[in-house]
Amino acid sequence: MLRALFIALSESKSLRASAERSSFGQRTSARFVAGTEVSDAVRAAAAINQFGAGVSIDNLGENVTNAEEARASARLYHNLLDEIAKDGLNANISLKLTHMGLDVDEKMAYDIVRNLVAKAASMTPKNFVRVDMEGSAYTQRTLDFVHELHRVPGNAGYVGTVIQSYMRSAESDIEKLLADRIRIRLCKGAYKEPESIAFQKKSEVDANYVKLMKVLMKSGVYHGLATHDESIIKEAKAFAVRENLPRDSFEFQMLHGIRRDLQQSLVKEGWKVRVYIPFGTEWYPYFMRRLAERPANVLFIAKNLLRK
Repeated sequence: MLRALFIALSESKSLRASAERSSFGQRTSARFVAGTEVSDAVRAAAAINQFGAGVSIDNLGENVTNAEEARASARLYHNLLDEIAKDGLNANISLKLTHMGLDVDEKMAYDIVRNLVAKAASMTPKNFVRVDMEGSAYTQRTLDFVHELHRVPGNAGYVGTVIQSYMRSAESDIEKLLADRIRIRLCKGAYKEPESIAFQKKSEVDANYVKLMKVLMKSGVYHGLATHDESIIKEAKAFAVRENLPRDSFEFQMLHGIRRDLQQSLVKEGWKVRVYIPFGTEWYPYFMRRLAERPANVLFIAKNLLRK
């Protein structure tokens, strides 16, 4: 019930507008969002690198309505890649196609992302672009984009995407991505989708996650397992040991501001960890979807606010 409530709130334009302007809203989101500027994200990335984890940085935003907004987003990501290189950070970037103008001009969006991937692939050391998954209306278009980008000479291995285990199509989508050896971030999913295309029960979503996780871990391609679920993390670790998989053959991925203790303990045990760092002024939908994924975060935030 709480999950459905927070997903509905994430789609409210009026609440979003007031929350993103209010000091209370900004204070509440600060645990999960690094700040509003590139410099904030870079500073957060450096702090996480210090305890041995990598990061993936995302400028929050989606569904831009004109070409200039899309190009402005692209310029920011180019700047971000420059800052990562300048500071020698263990960091890559994540982006949404609708933030790059997919709804405005599909060719423009493709060109924008193609240029970013080309830049990442030409850097020293080489970098990586993760194309995030959005709601089901964009699933196939996103997958088609990534397959096409990955086939561009020089791009193989430097662009990947996300698969959500609550989608019934996830297994077949993974099969096609693995055929091209495309890197995948596996997560559970945080959009409201109908039962016809998405599992609704947590037990079904979790079971599919574990099933797909094992396929990815044995694929020989470097993937990310995005979860804070300790039972799933325990199962992944045990599976890696049983299958004699090197600890650096995949990575656990977690969100900025959630379970840093777990992130640090995994690093100390020798597992690879990457922390997803979002930043920007358009934080409201992201924040609400994180509460939808884990309603216990509401109590966590309340306790932190009461301390101040």
